[in-house]
Amino acid sequence: MTVPYSNSNKSKKAQIAEMFDNIAHSYDFLNHSLSLGIDKLWRNSLLKMIKHKKQSAILDIATGTGDMALAAMKLEPKSVLGIDISAGMIEVGKVKIEKKGLSHIIKLQKADSENIPLSDAQFDVITIAFGVRNFENLEKGLKEMLRVLKSGGVAAILEFSVPRYFPFKQFYGFYFKTLLPFWGRIISKDKAAYTYLPESIYAFPYGNRFLEILKNTGFINTKMKVLSFGIATIYYAEKK
Repeated sequence: MTVPYSNSNKSKKAQIAEMFDNIAHSYDFLNHSLSLGIDKLWRNSLLKMIKHKKQSAILDIATGTGDMALAAMKLEPKSVLGIDISAGMIEVGKVKIEKKGLSHIIKLQKADSENIPLSDAQFDVITIAFGVRNFENLEKGLKEMLRVLKSGGVAAILEFSVPRYFPFKQFYGFYFKTLLPFWGRIISKDKAAYTYLPESIYAFPYGNRFLEILKNTGFINTKMKVLSFGIATIYYAEKK
């Protein structure tokens, strides 16, 4: 199992929470600058895939500092609830949401995505951007997503993947394994966080393997959209 702190005896879940607490202060700057702002375009692509779900109740899992929850306002939602296991990330997100005057629509709370403290069938849409690979138990987290979705509800998952073809595969490897860890360590002051990132991407069962896991979990009408020559992928799935 890929974890941020290999010398720690804590569970992956506890290490993930600790890591994001450590980098919460610099996360937004690093996230947007090191991706050259492309992450915003990827979120917009996700929203286009679920644009038929306007006026919905949305759950944003692994919400972090709330970027996906804020982007979801384009769907004119009835409500957005963002959950994350990092209290530090949640606090940063709450400030952003309050500054935009959206606290009446978007709520953030600390919660475990593998044990969502909510009753069944509450949401029309679930979004998750760059968080599913951090699940300690992937299948358990997906089953929880399915549980809290309404019948006919949609899950849209944005996650990093690995390009397959030259020259994108080679550039991707150099960037994620060399440049990103170097600058991430300097700016975030956490030596492990941006080393864990590429390791977790390569360990994640992206592409058709992940679609198969979604199907085995109980989702239907699954499909994917590859972005930026394979750097990221959107996975779409529905609940029967």
